[in-house]
Amino acid sequence: MSLDEVQDVRTPDAAAKAATPVTPITPAIPAIPATSSKPGAWAALRPLLLRMHFYAGILIAPLLFLAAATGLLYAASWQAEKIIYADELTVTGVGESTVPLSAQLTAARATVPEGKVVGVWPAPDPEATTRVIMEVPGLEEGQTRTVFVDPYTAHVNGQLTTEGDALPLRAWLSEFHSSLQLGEFGRNYSELAASWLWVVALGGLALWIGRHRSRKALLVLPDRAATGRRKTLSWHGAVGLWAVTGLVALSATGLTWSKYAGENIGQLQDELGGATPSVSAALAPGSGAGSDEHAGHTGHVMTEGMEMPAAPPTADIGIDKAVAAARAAGVTHELRVTLPAKGNGYVIKEQDKQLPVHLDSVAVDPADGRIMDELRFADYPVLAQLTRFGIDLHMGKTFGLANQIALGALAVAVMLLVFWGYRMWWLRRPTKDRALSAGRAQPRGAWRKVPLTMLLPLAALTAVVGWFVPLLGISLVAFLAIDVLLGAVAARRAA
Repeated sequence: MSLDEVQDVRTPDAAAKAATPVTPITPAIPAIPATSSKPGAWAALRPLLLRMHFYAGILIAPLLFLAAATGLLYAASWQAEKIIYADELTVTGVGESTVPLSAQLTAARATVPEGKVVGVWPAPDPEATTRVIMEVPGLEEGQTRTVFVDPYTAHVNGQLTTEGDALPLRAWLSEFHSSLQLGEFGRNYSELAASWLWVVALGGLALWIGRHRSRKALLVLPDRAATGRRKTLSWHGAVGLWAVTGLVALSATGLTWSKYAGENIGQLQDELGGATPSVSAALAPGSGAGSDEHAGHTGHVMTEGMEMPAAPPTADIGIDKAVAAARAAGVTHELRVTLPAKGNGYVIKEQDKQLPVHLDSVAVDPADGRIMDELRFADYPVLAQLTRFGIDLHMGKTFGLANQIALGALAVAVMLLVFWGYRMWWLRRPTKDRALSAGRAQPRGAWRKVPLTMLLPLAALTAVVGWFVPLLGISLVAFLAIDVLLGAVAARRAA
């Protein structure tokens, strides 16, 4: 209860004595100049943040819940596929020595004669099978047929349709997480969720810190003495505080895969010199370094003084000697071999993305096994390294099982935050007698309370972010239009 609400509880005699004039015995205290009634920056900004957080929570929260639920399934798929596809992924017994990769290729080709071998992933550990990657007619774009070969006996353990390194279960869940299996149109849902996740998370963090600036203990732990809506708010704020760093990271890395914002991010990364490089395997003389979809790799060139043939040689040393040459060059961990295509040599890369990462690569001349080009992960631009780490953290690769558990915990946190948010909205409804009523939004006109010196830079920053993250900008304009329409309807009813 505030001081101005305290009632006079003095006895009548005391009140009468208090009413008797008393001559002051101390000199009068000089008047203190009145402070300005202009609200501070936080007091002016808080209502605007509250209204934004409310609308984003109500309208975007279902998409955040979907993204979290499907992400939780994807995080669990890494361990699930090891169980479901154990027959294909593991050998029946560890032998004393392995057969040559060429013999394993022959066994795979015999199993799928219509397939064209494009890559080989030698067994990464003693209990794993070798994967032979094939292009097979009739598969959808991005799909390949993978044949699993026992490296000790060259026995084929099975074959599966795969997408990259994802087996059927994880490939399906990955598409479900990114597009709800709705194709290009469905990708808009995940981009909207990623576009708003960081806004909702940082806005909620600011509101939570502003609410408990004088009571630090309530920032990090829920208030066990609270009841009703205050209890729900306490859990919502404390869990959000613990999760905010991970949520912002998930939002940023998720946007790199998006259709619209992802393109802008790629262009910005290129302009800042952070494009991901790749090794050059071109055999034609005068060919420069290879490049990925963003930019070329210019930091590494072919061996100085090497004369490259004018046409691809007909001789091929074979995959076993090519892999031996790569291992001699220091490329040894979890190899992925791309077989020579017309005009190109072997490309052999490391794909061990757990810390410490092993992502070096070399190009091998199929004629004589010479190293034509090499690329070390340490030579990547810093931005390219950070992008690689961010993407692998988002996918649950960098720290293995611990990474996947952390992703699962973040997914559960998002679902709980959405649930608590809707519960608070329900508890704020005008009257409990109306079962279908809903909580009121924050009052309109909050932007009018923001000083012009803050409002103009804030509007400019919002416009820039809205252009760079297009679905965020478009949806924000839609929210404003809805708000204006609701305001017009309310004014008409009042009139």
